[in-house]
Amino acid sequence: MLLALGTAALVLVVLLWELSRSRVLGAIAHARRRTQALRASSRASTQVSYDPGRERRAEQRARELLRSCVEPRDWEMYRDLGFLRVWGGLGERRHAAGASYAYLIYPHRPIVAYVPQTGALLNEYCVAFPDHSRPFGSARLPDADDVLAKWMALNADERRLIEEANMHLPGRQLDPDRVRRDLTRLARWEREALERAPARAGRVDVSGGGATDIVRAA
Repeated sequence: MLLALGTAALVLVVLLWELSRSRVLGAIAHARRRTQALRASSRASTQVSYDPGRERRAEQRARELLRSCVEPRDWEMYRDLGFLRVWGGLGERRHAAGASYAYLIYPHRPIVAYVPQTGALLNEYCVAFPDHSRPFGSARLPDADDVLAKWMALNADERRLIEEANMHLPGRQLDPDRVRRDLTRLARWEREALERAPARAGRVDVSGGGATDIVRAA
């Protein structure tokens, strides 16, 4: 009796498998095709959206824009040193001879306020300018665009930028020793720029091109 029931159950299972086999195999084949299609679509999307040269081209355009907006001396400062100096406008005077404070603008780093006469560091001001361009917007602008945005904000409405920024004491994000080294580099760069100025004034460019870029200071 048990043998007969077992045999009947086995026959039933085989019959059910034969009836459902085509449907099961079809479902498996459909799932495989869908998975392959999704993988192919993902690879195609990645190939379209990722361009290894896009960030490099964006930075080049940003540098060209920065160069067109700031004074030639400021552009050379950024090109050679990697940061900009902006004289503070809320103090007594706003020029190199007697400004009571100034800022160093780094790409994607806090703006650092300092005293030009002594080199004393005052504060760090954290501000952010996200990239909202389409379709590749991100949390970071190209380096030169970030510097230009800070430069424009300081020159257009310094008080508002300082009031809205997150202010910290020196050393919160930037190493104070590094900033002091940069101030030393800046002073040396300005001395060398003054020494080059007479030579530039008397030099005639016969090649049709501009002067060769100054090698970035160590």
